[in-house]
Amino acid sequence: MPVRNRFAEMLPEIAAWRRDIHAHPEILFDTHRTAALVAGKLRAFGCDEVVEGIGRTGVVGVIRGRQSGEGVVALRADMDALPIEEATGAPWASTVKGAMHACGHDGHTAMLLGAAKYLAETRAFAGTVVVVFQPAEEGGGGGREMVEDGLMDRWGVTEVYGMHNWPGRPVGSFAIREGRFFAATDSFEIAVEGVGGHAAKPQETVDPVLAASHVVLALQSVVSRNADPVSQVVLSVTAVESASKAFNVIPPRVTLRGTVRTLDAEDRDMAERRLKAVAEATASAYGARAEVRYARGYPVMSNHPRETEHAREVARAVAGACEEAPLVMGGEDFAYMLEARPGAYILLGNGDTAMVHHPAYDFNDEAIPAGCSWLAGMAEARLPLRG
Repeated sequence: MPVRNRFAEMLPEIAAWRRDIHAHPEILFDTHRTAALVAGKLRAFGCDEVVEGIGRTGVVGVIRGRQSGEGVVALRADMDALPIEEATGAPWASTVKGAMHACGHDGHTAMLLGAAKYLAETRAFAGTVVVVFQPAEEGGGGGREMVEDGLMDRWGVTEVYGMHNWPGRPVGSFAIREGRFFAATDSFEIAVEGVGGHAAKPQETVDPVLAASHVVLALQSVVSRNADPVSQVVLSVTAVESASKAFNVIPPRVTLRGTVRTLDAEDRDMAERRLKAVAEATASAYGARAEVRYARGYPVMSNHPRETEHAREVARAVAGACEEAPLVMGGEDFAYMLEARPGAYILLGNGDTAMVHHPAYDFNDEAIPAGCSWLAGMAEARLPLRG
């Protein structure tokens, strides 16, 4: 099961879809144009069922094999873009100011469309394939929305698989790991309240800039002194915002924002508890007050053992090898689908490109045949024809 000739033949067509989606990026759940494009193509391919509006703007296509079977394999791609100004200079660059496909979801969507077209043509499997096009992976929890909207139960899904392109890995290569793979992603906002006043009279104020600066430094102790050194915990303060922009004013308030990434429940609980305690105590030491808002985001994404091996076997058949992937401290809302059903998530090499979430990033179209081959291969391997 190497890269299939059919996908090499389809490459110009699939790449054209990808570039069209790339030129028209849509954020979070506002994937209306992309969803309409996907639904239209699935109908044109002859899918047995196409349903729009699952998880608000998600699209589901159903393809029944030439033989009946109990298994229902779901294949998922994300559709949404990021609020980043593109700097690729590509002919297919974003036409939407302040938005671009900087994470390759255009490629994911195009590859799943290519696999859907192939599977609808060949139907060389026994059972049902459900192709899932999800909105709002980039922070909106679209995966959770689709699961809560009945994705798994409505179509009787028995297994679910997903894929993400990975810059820095050879084009068309694969990597995967069993168990914990992507981190839980939490966010926080700390409002440090002081007493504002004239910058020339600091003695008449309670300076929240000074207090907030010490809070930023003190928070680094949560990882260095509270987490087990062999654990993976990240705590990053990523924004500092003053209530005043004037050079001669001590503001009444400074707001800090950031993220916490963990790979187990114990570390997650510890980080939330200690972040609040450290922020409040440090601000208090400078006469200020810290109000902490902590929001839990995506859970840890964990690949199921048996399904990971199935995914690895198909990847080896396509590419000749499948490497062990490292732990990733980024988040992925495919975690919700893996909580709902057994399945696995794999990385596909994107070559020597800019990293994801970078203005110069672009999906590498040369990875399309391998990605499509793996997606179609998963369906056929997990739903083999009898006789």
